Amino acid sequence: MTITITAFERSPDGGQGLARDTRVRWALEEAGQPYAVRLVSLAAMKEPAHLARHPFGQIPTYEEDGLVLFETGAIVFHIAERQIAQSHAGLLPDEVNARARAITWMFAAVNTVEPPILDLANARFAEGDKPWSGERLPLVKDRIRARLKQLSARLGDADWLDGAFSAGDLMMVSVLLRLRASGLLDEYPNLAAYVARGEARPAYKRAFAAQLAINAPDAPES
Repeated sequence: MTITITAFERSPDGGQGLARDTRVRWALEEAGQPYAVRLVSLAAMKEPAHLARHPFGQIPTYEEDGLVLFETGAIVFHIAERQIAQSHAGLLPDEVNARARAITWMFAAVNTVEPPILDLANARFAEGDKPWSGERLPLVKDRIRARLKQLSARLGDADWLDGAFSAGDLMMVSVLLRLRASGLLDEYPNLAAYVARGEARPAYKRAFAAQLAINAPDAPES
């Protein structure tokens, strides 16, 4: 049965690849797995049909032979495990301890690194008109810098977080991409280079192009 994911009918980011369906597309491309996309509007995301797939009314969702998943970390993990079940090396290492470490980095990306980054978006857009926003914004940026400093120290001069590229890197690069417009990522050259390596992967390029074709169909090809 063909895998089906959901994505924005028109992403709020206009095709920058920051919507979370890009992470799932990337994982599927890395796995060499074909998939279909069901596009949903913001209004449709709050309707019963979509809420049956995602109880919080968000995207993406993942459907495969009666299985319905939501949350990108869970979806990417399932895709990676599916590769293992099919005896294909890829998003998770074969060696047990290395696999556990890769999964740990997946959790670190969404639980430790991403929350302050999302807080920055809230501080700028949702709270930007509040009288206290000018004082709050520097504090949010400092919390992000604290995480980036720690991550930068751990990465060092390595290409990837723990040996070969894994689902942990896919999730971490996806999270860090949200910082590009802020300029914060450029303060840590090894992290900026790390993100660039992720973007240079053929599977990422295919995933990015697929979402761009929907969200900015008139954009010139890179």
